[in-house]
Amino acid sequence: MWFKNCFVKFCHPNQGLLSTLGLALMLCTSSTWAQPVPQLNLQRVKLTAGMHVIDAQVALTPEQRQIGLMMRKDMPQHEGMVFIFEQPSEQCFWMKNTLLPLTAAFVADDGTIVNLADMKPETTDPHCSAKPVRYVLEMNKGWFAKKGIKPGAKLAGPIFEAGR
Repeated sequence: MWFKNCFVKFCHPNQGLLSTLGLALMLCTSSTWAQPVPQLNLQRVKLTAGMHVIDAQVALTPEQRQIGLMMRKDMPQHEGMVFIFEQPSEQCFWMKNTLLPLTAAFVADDGTIVNLADMKPETTDPHCSAKPVRYVLEMNKGWFAKKGIKPGAKLAGPIFEAGR
């Protein structure tokens, strides 16, 4: 779709097809394929980890999950992003274009944290769930450790109600 829009925008009847294609690609890829824009207006859900309340953005669609927390320069300590998948499977995350150090909690259907992974910014190292999960909650790096939250702890909130 982006190519069609760019091609129409830059097509000129006196230019040959190849030169028009080249111009459209050159001009459109530089703006259309720029760095991802931070997602700041996603739906939110309140989650709890013991007495701690988390204001989590919800990444539900494939596009929202793909962008995640990319290009965010900061995030309040009580906020995070929960990634919701259609069904439990091994989930692997990486940090390409992600500027914040994060900890990922891989979470089972009932809200139980399966495992945690600290992730370095702007890397492509995979961080995977120890078993199939449907949810992944990303928080600022060290948030879980500072709160004493470890694998086996349970998160609560409306997204986990069906799994209990």
